[in-house]
Amino acid sequence: MDVRTIIDKRNLPSRHVTEGPARAPHRSYLYAMGLTREQIHQPLVGVASCWNEAAPCNISLMRQAQAVKKGVASANGTPREFCTITVTDGIAMGHDGMKASLASREVIADSVELTIRGHAYDALVGLAGCDKSLPGMMMAMLRLNVPSIFIYGGSILPGSFRGQPVTVQDMFEAVGKHSVGLMSDDDLDELEQVACPSAGACGAQFTANTMATVSEAIGLALPYSAGAPAPYEIRDRFCMAAGEQIMDLVARNIRPRDIVTLKALENAATVVAASGGSTNAALHLPAMAHEAGIKFDLFDVAEIFKRTPYIADLKPGGRYVAKDMFEAGGIPLLMKTLLDHGFLHGDCLTVTGRTIAENLASVKWNPHQDVVRPANDPITATGGVVGLQGNLAPDGAIVKVAGLKNQKFSGPARCFDGEEACFEAVTQRAYKEGDVLVIRYEGPKGGPGMREMLSTTAALYGQGAGDKVALITDGRFSGATRGFCIGHVGPEAAVGGPIGLIRDGDIITIDAIEGTLDVALSDEELAARRAEWKPRPSPVGSGAIWKFAQAVGPARDGAVTHPGGAAETACYADI
Repeated sequence: MDVRTIIDKRNLPSRHVTEGPARAPHRSYLYAMGLTREQIHQPLVGVASCWNEAAPCNISLMRQAQAVKKGVASANGTPREFCTITVTDGIAMGHDGMKASLASREVIADSVELTIRGHAYDALVGLAGCDKSLPGMMMAMLRLNVPSIFIYGGSILPGSFRGQPVTVQDMFEAVGKHSVGLMSDDDLDELEQVACPSAGACGAQFTANTMATVSEAIGLALPYSAGAPAPYEIRDRFCMAAGEQIMDLVARNIRPRDIVTLKALENAATVVAASGGSTNAALHLPAMAHEAGIKFDLFDVAEIFKRTPYIADLKPGGRYVAKDMFEAGGIPLLMKTLLDHGFLHGDCLTVTGRTIAENLASVKWNPHQDVVRPANDPITATGGVVGLQGNLAPDGAIVKVAGLKNQKFSGPARCFDGEEACFEAVTQRAYKEGDVLVIRYEGPKGGPGMREMLSTTAALYGQGAGDKVALITDGRFSGATRGFCIGHVGPEAAVGGPIGLIRDGDIITIDAIEGTLDVALSDEELAARRAEWKPRPSPVGSGAIWKFAQAVGPARDGAVTHPGGAAETACYADI
């Protein structure tokens, strides 16, 4: 179909603000912004970005949005640009600001929804660059269900420290080295000035690049668009193409819920495991499914992880960064070998208007690279991320095993009520080899906000103890975390989960091969401790984070804050 065909607006949402005599006042506002009569009566396309000056992951989004707008206009659409927030985990990490991170995902989805609803836009192109902004933007697309295309802002380029490539992961681990005298003040100062050399999101397979990989695999992003680093000029071509393509989706009425099916969610979980991606995907995929009214919880994600080979040798567990995978053949190369060996559903629709299999039909294997292995010759036979369950985690937990040599661990608990207490103990080296460090009251409600623990885990690695202790939490771990670190333990301590009942010295056993997480306590002892347990007062009493804590559900279901697509009585796209 020629996307430049004039589209009849009689069934589009924007007719409520642009058509008929009663809408003359509404049109007057549009004329005030320089729109022509022709532009007013074309489909209105929201171009939403998470641009801000908070961090490099967002700084290039507004520039890329201009290319999207050119594409929309060239295909007889009228782009309307707006911005929403981002909380950037790298800067929020290790202090009270991290409580705002997960809540920001909901604010992003809510603010995009309200902008589209309030102004009756017909379609959405969303640009995002940081950990929570990617799922937040895709959640808004699924909630609104207007034709939508997702665009990743692109990854940062690797830094160079004395001839060696570095990422922000090296920066966090350097703090641990510095704390034990293995790095000088001058070296730390030099490293921090070169670790992040450009615009773009953290460069390895941390949460942003994991969710970017998801955006292509789930069908909401154009092929190859999620792999190109932020500074590469080719990004503008992808953005222009997305602006043109959104008008084809409007003309054909192809919507996000036509694309994001149960099979598509399984494809998304597959690429997470195959790339050794972030454990945060086990939080965000259920949340995205929830928006579409699909049940797909942590255990469903973990089941896919269990049967998926780990094939992309990416940091933090491997050797390469996102730029390297893009130059080796991009996310389509990863998806092609998974499809060829039966790990992907090829019949899922995508924003190209074609299926996954059709998109990948012309992709050739690149034998001159070693970033991605063939799916029948994996790094390990099972995925880089594993789900766990046991009497310490009846509602599940998650661990990244990519690059982890020993996948079993048993030792006495050292319990900390909050990350700061644990980080202080680690900084002072007040722990023993073989300990299982327990950080609790950091869950979605208890934190509130389910903070990430990168500062603590990176400090352990910097001290050389990354494989000598284990760490479990009802909070989360950054995509940059490595080592035996178990997150999303549920039920969380704040609602009386077992993680809130254990005491120093209780023996905890983790088995990532069998998928178990247990404490050596009888059911009777756990019941007796639960009878004695009393809820802790929330550390916040008002404001946005308090509001998040009142509404948020368990991590198992994605830490969502509203009933979701299954409870919907009317879809916005059909108004």
